[in-house]
Amino acid sequence: MRSLPAAKLFLPLLAVAALAACQAKTPAPQVNGAALPTMERVALAANSCWFKSGDPAFKAYRLAPELNSFSGRPRILVVHRNSPESRPLLVVQAEGNPARLDAFGPMMGEAVGPRIATDVKRWAAGGKGC
Repeated sequence: MRSLPAAKLFLPLLAVAALAACQAKTPAPQVNGAALPTMERVALAANSCWFKSGDPAFKAYRLAPELNSFSGRPRILVVHRNSPESRPLLVVQAEGNPARLDAFGPMMGEAVGPRIATDVKRWAAGGKGC
């Protein structure tokens, strides 16, 4: 059996590599970074992941979205399940374009606080899932 010269093997590989490098990269889908669309994404994900899923960390609470804000700061509130009129335990709000997010309230100082911050950042950036 005759061996092929290295150049005969190398040239086809080089051609394939060159073609692959010329392929147009499909840009990642852009996420609308304005305050309202950002908070809509966060509200939907929080409702699904924290409340509808039966997550024990949020079982005693309920979501109160306030997305129609005349102040330009759409927000979601987490309140006690049995007294929704009481002071919120968590406020997540956004303002501007691109949105500047802020999360504050007593829950941020609890053990669940870092998880809330991580979830909100991921959802605001367009991430899915819990």
